[in-house]
Amino acid sequence: PIFKFDFIFMKGFIFTEFLEMVEDQFGLEITDTIIENSELPSEGIYTSVGTYDFNEMVSLLTNLSSEVKMSPNDLLYAFGLYLFDSLGKAHPEIIKSYASPIALLNSIEDHIHVHVKKLYPDAELPSFTIIEKTDTSLSMIYSSSRGLYSLAHGLMEKAFTHFNSSAEISYELLKEDGTQVKFHIVQHG
Repeated sequence: PIFKFDFIFMKGFIFTEFLEMVEDQFGLEITDTIIENSELPSEGIYTSVGTYDFNEMVSLLTNLSSEVKMSPNDLLYAFGLYLFDSLGKAHPEIIKSYASPIALLNSIEDHIHVHVKKLYPDAELPSFTIIEKTDTSLSMIYSSSRGLYSLAHGLMEKAFTHFNSSAEISYELLKEDGTQVKFHIVQHG
């Protein structure tokens, strides 16, 4: 596997949404194939409120990458784009409370993740440290033992689309394994 973690867990909502994205974008046959080819203690049966071993996601992602000939990071980015809409439908009140994508992204750590922790106290969330902010730009450091910065990148991109805006989002790996990444975001128009 590309990533391997011990004793790290992930909420079932992420698994159910990931498999829905796979089915939507690649079809039911690919979805069934990656579940069958993955070593899944859960047997690929997830509930949105359950908690599952992160290595199951690694296995699903690795097998999907092999099946569709896309890199895991490209797939995680695509999942980030998909997941933003799912999160928005599940918790529209969070997104509606922001007037711009920069304001939304600036509030991940101090507001959004606080709200998520109330709903899912055992959720293991990445951290986002704001380094610099203006009305149209943001620099932040993503930190997570999972190294899913491409997922975060997709979520950020979709935030701008949601607000009918666009941005240039660049990033620099501060740690080669992607567990610490600096994002620089400049909003256009």
